[in-house]
This record gives sequence, structure tokens and C-alpha cells, in this order.
Amino acid sequence: MEKRHLLITGLPGTGKTTLLMGLARRFARLVPGGFYTEEARERGMRRGFRLKSLDGREGVLADVAFGGPCRVGRYGVDLEGFEAFLASLDLLPHPPPLVFIDEIGKMECQSQRFVDLVETLLDSGKTVVATVAQQGEGLIKKVKGRPDSLLVEVTPMNRLTLQDELNHWLEKSLAGH
Repeated sequence: MEKRHLLITGLPGTGKTTLLMGLARRFARLVPGGFYTEEARERGMRRGFRLKSLDGREGVLADVAFGGPCRVGRYGVDLEGFEAFLASLDLLPHPPPLVFIDEIGKMECQSQRFVDLVETLLDSGKTVVATVAQQGEGLIKKVKGRPDSLLVEVTPMNRLTLQDELNHWLEKSLAGH
């Protein structure tokens, strides 16, 4: 089966999001949809994670101050806010053939809306470029086993050379669609 999607995995801090954002900049001419996450810091300490869409919208995914039953480690996940953010992106009818998702991870997978969205996008005619947790069950394991997806691991040894390789791979993949 032809590989259409690109999944980027690796240990925390190896540069998955940096690589994904480099690809998003490279293919900006296609006006891709999607989002990325970044750490929210206070006095040098990580207190949570922010969401940023490629078109400039922002939201909050998780914070140490959030209460409630939906938790991953010390972070409370704002499911309602995350799902409202996802709905605002309107990724399914989005006309360009390219969608970026950072990340398919434990926090994000707390949302059934996110799980359904990712599965629908992967089954659509679009090309999905996503970072995915190195370990996990459910959607994380399922997407990594898809035959239509190229799974690439970022390491300290290859992170500098991967950008050019994946730019080339994605150019070829998109040309075929």
C-alpha cells in the first residue's frame, strides 16, 4: 500500500514538534489546516500546554491548576476547551489536501471528538502529518500500525537530517494526489 500519511514519533524533547512546524512552514503555500502544542511556562517551570492553530487561533489543552477527573500526570486536561478549539478549526471540509496535528498523545486522546477526528482525517483523501506519542494504547497504537502511514522516529542523531528527507518525501507524496 502506498504511504500517504507521515507520523513522527520519538522521545520527549527530541524535536518532533520542531520538525512538524518546519514541514508546516515549507508547505504553507498549500494553506494547510491543523494545530500544534507548546509548553506553557511560569517562572521557568512547565505548568501546562497551549494549543495554537496554523491560522493563529489559541486554546489551552492542560494546566496543573485544572481540576476534574480528566488528568494525565499532574495536568488537568480541559476537554471542553480542547473540543471547542477542534471544532473551530473545521478540518474535515478544509479544502487543502494537508493537515498537521501535534500531537496524537495521551492528553489529546482523552477526547473522543479528537479520536474520531483523527480517524476520519486518516480515512479521508487528505494527507495527515502528525506527531504521535512513542508509547500508548488505543488510537496511538492504532495509527502507528496503519499501512498507509510512514512512521519516522526522531532521535538526537537524525533530527538535523530528517527535515530535508521529510520535505522531499512529502513533496513526492502530495504530487501523487
